[in-house]
Amino acid sequence: MKHIVIVEDEVMLNDAYCMILKKAGYKVTQAYDGSEALKLLTDNKEEPDLILLDLRMPKMNGIDFLKKYKLKEDPPNVKVIVCSNLDMQKEIDEAYERGAQTSMPKALAAPKELVKLVGDTLSGK
Repeated sequence: MKHIVIVEDEVMLNDAYCMILKKAGYKVTQAYDGSEALKLLTDNKEEPDLILLDLRMPKMNGIDFLKKYKLKEDPPNVKVIVCSNLDMQKEIDEAYERGAQTSMPKALAAPKELVKLVGDTLSGK
């Protein structure tokens, strides 16, 4: 079973992503900011298959998380989808430079689209 870590500070959105992805058959772990996710991933010896990463969060944003987490392979074993608002192209570009594979606008994320994007990203499409 593929393991996804959701890093999203908006609790309702985090819970919605979790419910959708669990229903689609994924193992899901939730974190609510970059520092919590970094601790969770550092403490856990098993890397996830994918990180769904919000870019704007308190304590540690998505870019700072990527700077500290440092995806280990090239291409990385852990896939990253960044979640953003529509006005964040500069941050999205920096996330790509730090190893993210794709991005998803928060405003447009429907359940079927989220499941398809996660599946496509995990399969390398």
